[in-house]
Amino acid sequence: MKSAGTFKSCQMEQLENNHAVINFNKGDSIIKQGMFSTNVVFLRKGLAKLHLTGPYHEQIVRLIKAPSYMGLPTTIGNKINQYSVTAVLDSEVCFIDLGVFNRLLEENKEFSSYIILELCKSELETYRRCSNRTQKQTRGNVADVLLEFSDNIFNSDEFVIPISQSEIGNWVDSSRESINRILSEFVNDGLISLDGKKVNILNKRSLMMVSQNG
Repeated sequence: MKSAGTFKSCQMEQLENNHAVINFNKGDSIIKQGMFSTNVVFLRKGLAKLHLTGPYHEQIVRLIKAPSYMGLPTTIGNKINQYSVTAVLDSEVCFIDLGVFNRLLEENKEFSSYIILELCKSELETYRRCSNRTQKQTRGNVADVLLEFSDNIFNSDEFVIPISQSEIGNWVDSSRESINRILSEFVNDGLISLDGKKVNILNKRSLMMVSQNG
């Protein structure tokens, strides 16, 4: 059975003549909410944030790590982007012809199954994060963010936080001041060391307990 990375590489090879590759710098807009969607968007390298504008303010929903498709529900659904995506790190993005993508879905059962699975995983993860954000205290949510960076994004206990404390606060529905205070508490408790944005997780087991207990 092919690994996810190998399978995605095969997908891109099949679509080689029907996509455009564009490089985005940190902070550049990749997808804009409210704009008409004409292509399937695939994040080949980098990291991006998915965010949407609500009735009162803009809300960060999740971070997207390459390699990953972005905006599939919008593109395949009503064709109007329901959220924005912005590069958090320098990123490489493929814009794939929608007609070719749909044809591949019809002709390749394995590819269609993979896309359905990815959409289901993304939806379930969104539900889980929404539940955690509303039921956990801020300490638990900040621990979740650090563990997300460590386990799912950078695969290391040492990393540079790619977003600001204000953005972390937006992500977990808290203030920048609260995020700063809790990070300082984690340092004082010996859970992490912090040098600017550089984090080193010193006691991962205890940090996981903070996450679990909320």
